[in-house]
Amino acid sequence: MCHFGLYKDKRYNNKTDKNGSYKMKTITLLFTGAMLIATTMITFSNKVNANETLQENWRAELARSLPVLGHRNFIVIADSAYPQQSNPGIKTIYTGETQIAVVKEVLAAVEKAPHVNGTIYVDKELTFVAEKNAKGINDYRKVLDKVLAGKDIQRLPHMDIIKKLDASSDLFNVVILKTDLTLPYTSVFVELGAGYWNSKAEAELRESMK
Repeated sequence: MCHFGLYKDKRYNNKTDKNGSYKMKTITLLFTGAMLIATTMITFSNKVNANETLQENWRAELARSLPVLGHRNFIVIADSAYPQQSNPGIKTIYTGETQIAVVKEVLAAVEKAPHVNGTIYVDKELTFVAEKNAKGINDYRKVLDKVLAGKDIQRLPHMDIIKKLDASSDLFNVVILKTDLTLPYTSVFVELGAGYWNSKAEAELRESMK
């Protein structure tokens, strides 16, 4: 009986050891899998948010950014196909809203800010885009013209504006607010200037220094 009992205990212990080992392996695999998933999610999140802010934050981000933006900084209200830039000085924010609505809010914010004003650039090509090639472009132009009425606007070829933007982004930050608009040549570029100084005053200053 004694030997039988020992044999039985040994078998029981072996079974227990195997079950325990199996459970430990299972726990280890589950933990490793969870860590891999968490690491992947963090990495993906970092890539997405490297220079892109989620849509619910765009107003707060604009409010935070505007006080530190100034002369030669750009704010771009872009159509949906506008590319995300690799330049770290360019911050892209997806708004998830209509372009006209974002244009209105940005211009209102710039006008309200005491330290800056804005020169607005629109693509010269926009005037010549045919309705047959971009359905809805005629209505868009009418609405945009009303929004920009009385503003300092310059209409330049698209690539000329992009060159100005690229030159500025080498030294100065640029904020791009992407919208859901799907019409070509509709991005609105706002180049900030000093709100308490203007070109006439600058010219008089330079003349007096001669």
